[in-house]
Amino acid sequence: MVVAYDGTNYCGWQIQPNGITIQGVLNKCLSELLGEKIEVMGASRTDAGVHALGNVCVFDTNTRIPGEKISFALNQSLPEDIRIQLSEEVEPDFHPRYTDSEKTYEYRILNRTFPVPTERLYSYFYHYKLDVNMMREATSFLIGRHDFASFCGSGAQVRSTIRTITSATVERDGDIITIRISGTGFLYNMVRIIAGTLIEIGNGQYPPERMKSIVEACDRAAAGPTAPACGLTLIGIRYE
Repeated sequence: MVVAYDGTNYCGWQIQPNGITIQGVLNKCLSELLGEKIEVMGASRTDAGVHALGNVCVFDTNTRIPGEKISFALNQSLPEDIRIQLSEEVEPDFHPRYTDSEKTYEYRILNRTFPVPTERLYSYFYHYKLDVNMMREATSFLIGRHDFASFCGSGAQVRSTIRTITSATVERDGDIITIRISGTGFLYNMVRIIAGTLIEIGNGQYPPERMKSIVEACDRAAAGPTAPACGLTLIGIRYE
């Protein structure tokens, strides 16, 4: 299933002992719909407050309902801030996390003097002027296969911090600056830390070339702050 959601009211994707999560809601609604215990496996375990237009999950079921019809039935019982965009049957050995893929994230910044109430849940308000050209230049040092330890949040449990970024762009449309990053895999808080670092470069704290030394440092302390979750959206996942 391809899942879209507004993450504002959720404690992230993954089931938590004390909080409502996207995975938890999907498990409950699917189990009630299909009359059996269902546990979905997601491709991306987005953090609390992070949104998605195209996260992917799979589950096993004995139902006789055609795969493509499950989305229509499930959307009838889901809350309004979660909607299935597509459902279909896949091969039994398909795993959304371990199959080669490219994920694309966008981080939106509202860059103006005063905030706009209707943007508060889907962008990070930042009132100091940002130089998009400097931010754009800095992204060039992220492209390729690198050790991104400098952009890995504390508490991450990974065997390797080496990841591949396939593209990174920064564009301004009016008051909205959009950072768009695609890659074959991301570390915990990686995109939000990259966004926080680009904001520091954009406000002139240091030149774009500093991004190269930040990557090479392999030290979380070298990078900028973790930007707030509300500005981040998982746009989609493309499987090879």
